[in-house]
Amino acid sequence: MLQEGSLYLGTSRNPDDSLNKGEYLALKYGNRHGLVTGATGTGKTVTLQVLAESFSEAGVPVFAADIKGDLSGIAAMGEPKDWITQRVSQIGFTDYAPSEFPVIFWDLYGEKGHRVRTTVAEMGPLLLSRLMNASEAQEGALNIAFKIADEGGLPLMDLKDLQALLTYMAEHATELSSQFGLISKASIATLQRGLLVLEQQGAENFFGEPALKVTDIMRTTHDGRGAISILAADKLMMNPRLYATFLLWLLSELFEELPEVGDLDKPKLVFFFDEAHLLFNDAPKVLTERVEQVVRLIRSKGVGVYFVTQNPLDVPETVLAQLGNRVQHALRAYTPREQKAVKTAADTFRPNPAFDCADAITQLGIGEALISTLEAKGIPSMVERTLIRPPSAKVGPITDAERQTVMNLSPVAGQYDIDLDSESAYEILSARAKKAAEAEAARQAEAEKPAEDDSAAGRWTLPGFGDEPKEASTGGTTKRSSGYQRETVIEAAMKSAARSVATSVGRALVRGILGSLRR
Repeated sequence: MLQEGSLYLGTSRNPDDSLNKGEYLALKYGNRHGLVTGATGTGKTVTLQVLAESFSEAGVPVFAADIKGDLSGIAAMGEPKDWITQRVSQIGFTDYAPSEFPVIFWDLYGEKGHRVRTTVAEMGPLLLSRLMNASEAQEGALNIAFKIADEGGLPLMDLKDLQALLTYMAEHATELSSQFGLISKASIATLQRGLLVLEQQGAENFFGEPALKVTDIMRTTHDGRGAISILAADKLMMNPRLYATFLLWLLSELFEELPEVGDLDKPKLVFFFDEAHLLFNDAPKVLTERVEQVVRLIRSKGVGVYFVTQNPLDVPETVLAQLGNRVQHALRAYTPREQKAVKTAADTFRPNPAFDCADAITQLGIGEALISTLEAKGIPSMVERTLIRPPSAKVGPITDAERQTVMNLSPVAGQYDIDLDSESAYEILSARAKKAAEAEAARQAEAEKPAEDDSAAGRWTLPGFGDEPKEASTGGTTKRSSGYQRETVIEAAMKSAARSVATSVGRALVRGILGSLRR
């Protein structure tokens, strides 16, 4: 049943239920991306496991999110269950053998896998704005923050770094606005509140060091199989925006770091994006364009992206057009939107004259799908109604003890499990603030320091406000100095007379000068 250079997905059948032929996905077209859709309970997760196992067996590393925990069984030996035995016999899969696969478990929270982190700087303002649901004005302020960090030598590693930078911007908004454009304190305050919300949702676990190296999800074993990286996402799904943003960040990192390789005999990595609709829900246009760009261009980096979702309408048409390999499980058509989804799915396939595609989509059984893959010259194959082959590994979750054993034997064990806190924006800004406070305190102390001549002649004093010199006793008598010399009545009268004479003389002189000018 197996073919060199191809992945066996299942066996198609004719309308009379007789077997037709094996359905394959050519490895050299594995980086042309794909789509797996279908209603809940129709077999999408099992299909995803079959694809992951097949790519791994062919030496292609895989990254997949495990939404319910069911995908973790791929790390354990397969069990001969009745439905598996029945399906193997039904499709004539003579090469079937139970197996287990090399798995690396990951978890943003560090509970069911190795910690996954990135830095705030690597996330960038666009994705961070999406994560914080920021407005256009707030996104602009965030872009300014990253610009200030770049020019000011302020590494942004975790959320406290960004919080410290935003505080600095609010305190110096006037000076910074003249250089970077208007910085609204209201926008800064909203971003700060957004960071607090992220912290409460556990996002601080995602930002920090050591950051994930993309090479660690692109490993192969000594026997040539591709490692399957599984992200534990059952808890992460409580914050869908963080889940979608993380996966998009990972795609962006792969796009930016991997070199151009063109068309290869097989992909360098295959990426499964489960619950893909979360990526596009309420996404701004700029983000959708970013996804389209990454999906369109990452193929040349040797990476295949496979979206897994319930409804093909969940994926924008611009992205849908880039997905060459299709697996369509059953859809229900009870509502107008569901009927539209059935028609959309049927129209995306190359028609098969043997059956009506739209009718078949609503009649598919569990573990059955319509399949169309790219064949010679990248042309989509004619759609076939296919019974999906059973997975070789265990179907369903493994125990916590089994998971821990796999983690202990992982090639990255201990590499990401200890937090690092190097000097970054928070420490740098705190040190600057402390230094500035000390300098200000020194200036104030210097200003308040008394003059060397502390007598009445050296300074003005204000009696009654604590400036009086201390009383001194001499021979039982008390002498009191007022701080300035009081004038006698005669002295005051003499000074007044002198001022009057001077004023009269001045006026006479002015009149004389003006009179001479008139003449």
